[in-house]
Amino acid sequence: MFNAEQLASIRNDFPGLKSEIDGRPILYLDSAATSLKPQAMIDATVEYYGGVSSNVHRGKSYAIELVSNKFERARYRTAELISCSGNEIVFVRNTTDAINMVASGLDLTKDDTVLICADSHHSHQLPWMARATTEIVNLLPDGGLDLDDYRKKIKNNPKVVAITHCSNVTGVYNPLSEMAKLAKENGAIVVVDAAQSIPHKKVNVLELDIDFLTFSPHKMLGPTGLGVLYGKKDMLEKLTPNSFGGGMVDWVELDNYRLRKLPHRLEAGTPHIAGVLGLGASIDYLNSIGLDNVEAHDKHLGSKMLKLAQERDYLKVIHPDPTAERSAVLSFWVPTAPKLDDTARVLSDTYGIMCRNGHLCAQPYIDQIAGAHVMRISAYLYNNESEIERFFSALDEINSFMF
Repeated sequence: MFNAEQLASIRNDFPGLKSEIDGRPILYLDSAATSLKPQAMIDATVEYYGGVSSNVHRGKSYAIELVSNKFERARYRTAELISCSGNEIVFVRNTTDAINMVASGLDLTKDDTVLICADSHHSHQLPWMARATTEIVNLLPDGGLDLDDYRKKIKNNPKVVAITHCSNVTGVYNPLSEMAKLAKENGAIVVVDAAQSIPHKKVNVLELDIDFLTFSPHKMLGPTGLGVLYGKKDMLEKLTPNSFGGGMVDWVELDNYRLRKLPHRLEAGTPHIAGVLGLGASIDYLNSIGLDNVEAHDKHLGSKMLKLAQERDYLKVIHPDPTAERSAVLSFWVPTAPKLDDTARVLSDTYGIMCRNGHLCAQPYIDQIAGAHVMRISAYLYNNESEIERFFSALDEINSFMF
């Protein structure tokens, strides 16, 4: 984990932490939804918009080639982050868009079976439900994924296995290496939602031998409106593009066209140029700190959250297993308060604490385990122990007059 001096330096890089509500500094504990942004990322996007903000790959002028080179350098930094080739990185709108691109591009029908996990975000369930027949990996009573059920159902030879690497509800990591290996042994295409893991730890897609993986830069200090899809080259080539237009073709005639090579054949239209440049800056920032250091800090805060939560008998934690590998994400419900809207509002308006409540875009999961609204707190590299303590102290005060 970071020492006090390192953490103070990191926190100084995030102008959002200087915000206040009624003179009280904010405490941001909603990074699982969207992280705050470092000044380096902000500067990279402003530099593009404040300069010659030309398009990319649309001509041979100096400005176009300058921006195009920066754009492609960001692509290769993204590839290095997860250990793949640059032409295996496709820029899309977000993780949801990437999963839909794969689900539609594989030309699935209701005759195809997709094995999905009950702890997944809606975005890793609905695209498969809409296009194929889905089978669900069940949950354990505490909210963990039933891996015995997974091992049993993988033998049914699904065409696709949709794995969530890290739950956006619990912050608990699923054993991706084991799950992907079993899926490949049974002939399945492996699609991984890594939106909650890539920001927090090193993931090597080459070693994992997975087919597709996706994540969102806005959860890792980057801009909104941008997503990353990794796919093995041969798997990306099998995808039927779901968008057609400028930038993804080499040649067009009135009755014919020729697609560009990867990855551009899957990137129709003007991309989110400023966003890609911002992503490059975010990756540079994370690399300068070290993902190993980020992961260690993350695990430390996650353990702190769980310990403090389990000391309070008025709440119940989803997946409270202290031996599970977890990041700095924790969700709980309060049996005496089936809805936590007012609690979240008081935390925000009175204490300056930003967190999340509701179904967390995982309603089937939440309904099965909690049967009520939950509250989620999620930290990142700019948070510290005292902020976690401040949250629970505020919650205790609220409990004394609301729960």
